[in-house]
Amino acid sequence: MSKLQAIICLAIFLSNVTFAQAPDTAGISQLFKGHDGAFVLYNMTRNEYTRYDTQRCAERFLPASTYKIPNALIGLETGVIPDSNYIIKWDGKPEPFKEWERDHDLKSAIYYSVVPYFQELARRVGREREQRWLDTLNYGNKTIGGAVDRFWLDNSLQISADEQVEFLKKFYAEQLPFSKRSMRIVKEIMSSEQHGDAIMKFKTGTGYTGHYIAWLVGYVEKGNDVYIFAFNIDGKEFNEASGLRNEIPREIMKRLSVF
Repeated sequence: MSKLQAIICLAIFLSNVTFAQAPDTAGISQLFKGHDGAFVLYNMTRNEYTRYDTQRCAERFLPASTYKIPNALIGLETGVIPDSNYIIKWDGKPEPFKEWERDHDLKSAIYYSVVPYFQELARRVGREREQRWLDTLNYGNKTIGGAVDRFWLDNSLQISADEQVEFLKKFYAEQLPFSKRSMRIVKEIMSSEQHGDAIMKFKTGTGYTGHYIAWLVGYVEKGNDVYIFAFNIDGKEFNEASGLRNEIPREIMKRLSVF
């Protein structure tokens, strides 16, 4: 290989390398307050990752309600739900949250993270089509397990923070094997927050596997920059895990100047 070829190869290699910023320089480890957790941030403009606890970032956990993003996409793409206004009626059974005890359309079901809506959606999609989409998307371990309406909640389906980010990169860039219409509908109805000149679109999720694990995943648009992120954390109680989830990733992104 000539010197010129070697330089070109090195340049190509470096253009594809992602460099992780050392998060502890921003005091991030102290924010976790002794809890096990992971954080991945990908800057799409600079092709750069920042990770907290690299080993845990690669560890798979149940996705809980973060699976509502692909679940909604699958429902739209299969025609089970025609649009974001499609209503699934409440079955009248008591639910753990009062907001769930009414009829919901896709918009409100995403906003209130209504598990029964998405369970019924999964039943209507059916095991065969759900499995086909999990395989096509290469989503986590691609496992449904025993129940088509609980596999993202019962620890059958598992995904890592790293894999969440890779899925969301394609979702944001509209490079998933769904129609642009389906992807744009789901983007539009995801929860949104304004942080100065940054807009965060996100989905939460909390599940239980002997202890609680809480997720926050999504993306941030700030000027010409786009950041994709995934966060998870363990907690002994639901309120503890979800409270830490609501607080820590936002503070991390402030310290990393995303907000």
